[in-house]
Amino acid sequence: MENCFFYFQKKYCKSFYDLWSKVGDCGKLDIEKWGETMFMGEYNHNLDTKGRIIVPSKFRDALSNEFVITRGLDKCLFIYTNDEWSRIEEKMKELPLTRKDVRKFMRMFFSGAIRVEVDKQGRVNIPQNLREYAGLTKACTVIGVSSRVEIWDTDKWNDFYDESEDNFEDIAEDLIDFNF
Repeated sequence: MENCFFYFQKKYCKSFYDLWSKVGDCGKLDIEKWGETMFMGEYNHNLDTKGRIIVPSKFRDALSNEFVITRGLDKCLFIYTNDEWSRIEEKMKELPLTRKDVRKFMRMFFSGAIRVEVDKQGRVNIPQNLREYAGLTKACTVIGVSSRVEIWDTDKWNDFYDESEDNFEDIAEDLIDFNF
């Protein structure tokens, strides 16, 4: 499966600079005429006592009033637009169900998935099981990661960020293997 970023870059941009000139500093790249949306940026919000969180305004247009939240990797939550969720479902259907690891992953991924609606104040209710999975209690960090949005417990995000920042250059060097 080709990463959306590389697909977009290869199909629509002559260079990395060309790609970023299209992105600008808007928090998301809205390229509906190409059929894809890129999310980026980092936002801090709090869960209220009912388990609701404000969806960053930079992400709301692309996510629309309804989108999918599910268990993500690294103990965070993944948010997908309905279109992106449909693409993921189709790709998952191609995986061999005879493999135990595929069955386990699909069970965890899909059993945690739920469609949510944004209320008039721009909030969504995160179900208790997903809040527990990601360890969300109060302070949350919402980040854009290309074709998805992630919700992290702020302390876990800060730990992840600090660890990744220390070896960011090593990670970048490893990306050479992917023709980045």
